[in-house]
Amino acid sequence: MGVLFIIFSNYFGVKMPLFVQSTVDKLMGAEKIGSFNDAIVLSLKIGGIYMLLSLGKGFFLFLTRQTIIITSRFIEYDLKNEVYQQYQKLNYSFYKKNNTGDLMNRISEDVTQVRQYLGPGVMYTINLVVLFTMVIREMIAIDLQLTLFVLFPLPLMSFLIYKVSSKMNQLSGEVQKQQSFISTLVQESFSGIRVIKAYTREKETTQRFNENTEEYKKRQMKLVLVNSFFMPTIIFLIGLSTILSIYIGGLMTYNKSISLGQILAFIFFVNNLTWPFASVGWVTSVIQRAAASQERINEFLKVEPEIVNTNLSPFLFQGKIEFQNVSYTYPNSGLKAIDNISFTINPGETLGIVGKTGSGKTTILNLAMRQFDPDQGKILIDGIDMKEINLDAFRNQAAVIPQEVFLFSDSIKNNIKFGSTDPAVTDEQIVDSTKKAHVYHNIQQFPDGMETLLGERGVNLSGGQKQRVSIARALLRSPKLLLMDDCFSAVDTETEEIILKNLKAAIVQKSAIIVSHRISSLRNADKIIVLENNQITEFGNHSELLALNGIYSEMYERQLTEEA
Repeated sequence: MGVLFIIFSNYFGVKMPLFVQSTVDKLMGAEKIGSFNDAIVLSLKIGGIYMLLSLGKGFFLFLTRQTIIITSRFIEYDLKNEVYQQYQKLNYSFYKKNNTGDLMNRISEDVTQVRQYLGPGVMYTINLVVLFTMVIREMIAIDLQLTLFVLFPLPLMSFLIYKVSSKMNQLSGEVQKQQSFISTLVQESFSGIRVIKAYTREKETTQRFNENTEEYKKRQMKLVLVNSFFMPTIIFLIGLSTILSIYIGGLMTYNKSISLGQILAFIFFVNNLTWPFASVGWVTSVIQRAAASQERINEFLKVEPEIVNTNLSPFLFQGKIEFQNVSYTYPNSGLKAIDNISFTINPGETLGIVGKTGSGKTTILNLAMRQFDPDQGKILIDGIDMKEINLDAFRNQAAVIPQEVFLFSDSIKNNIKFGSTDPAVTDEQIVDSTKKAHVYHNIQQFPDGMETLLGERGVNLSGGQKQRVSIARALLRSPKLLLMDDCFSAVDTETEEIILKNLKAAIVQKSAIIVSHRISSLRNADKIIVLENNQITEFGNHSELLALNGIYSEMYERQLTEEA
């Protein structure tokens, strides 16, 4: 529809110079106009027809923008949703490789650049082709020789556009990359503002920001410099065509081979081509920016998720998990996270995992939820290879309390409610989960209670409060499998004892994995594994491990001494 409206708009636009031509030729050929009233009537008639042609052109131009520009907005909407859905599909490892600022820039700035081409860029390009075709046809009909003289500068303009386009594409890509880096820098600065202020590094952070924005400005100015050659050059060449029309057309009037009205029509036609050809520079810049941006978008759209749920049949988790000679190596660093790990969790059992920092405790939890697949070995869920079960159904029956708590910029109630798969969860259930997590009394102290709005990442809560809200979120889910990743690190031992007592009642007949540096968090577990150098060095329950007088016993004695 937009293309049709462009054709209709330009049809009226081309008729306007032809009307001027016929009017001037008639007036020049007439011996006399007649009375003053006749002149007024003639003027109104000429002006009225010209106005109707202008209205026709303007009306279809309006419809053009209402179709093509609006369509580009719909495409922008779809593309942003497509990118966002792709982000949701990609795995945990993808986010460890890419910066948040870069991801944000691709879904915002890069998509906007593509939309600029799909809207105004496409509209001006089609308009140029249609108008040029119509105008050239009418100019040739008037005089072929004069048309060739007038079009003489156009091949030079095409050559300049071709030469500069590749340079603009390269510079556009560099500009977008630098902008992504600045977005990442700003995002990190805002997220870590407390650390920046605590270490009084505002000056250094600002200096680093200024250096990168200066680099962005340099790259942008290079692009602007190249782009700035387009407009003056094109306007100069169009002006040259206008001068040729007047000069050569004037000479041709001496031998009566062309009329004055036809010369005026030529000037009108050349001027009609001024903006379409002048827009070529801008459109070329938009195309190159869009090409660079779409290439960056496609980098992520073409990424295939490493973890794909291939089984959509119902799955009811019974509670058994087996690790069989499982090993995993970090793909970026090449360091081994765990090496030949084997254990079994039977339905209703709790497994405790303890070990030094970097021994692979969190990796085991990530593998248990299939955030990534092991390099070697198998993980069985109820005796079935984890790769063959309905992963979504399994995850819906599990709950994870991560080491790094993340709370959304929303109310405390909605943050806790986020953990539930039941949309009809009641306020009583939410309150019950907060009481089990021993955070209800803290929430009640806020003026707005459960409706208290949290800042970014729950900045207005203490570390211990955030951890307990995260525990409440997981308990509200009533999971069949509960995974806790050192989630008591920010609470005191007394509060920890209360929560563990509540958890013991909440996870009866349910499987659980507890990762912790504190022996007090693990001593009631049915089984405990001790990790050392990414391998299991000790295995048993609390009493059995103490009897070994090994690493576990040493850690327990040390922690008792520290508490004392």
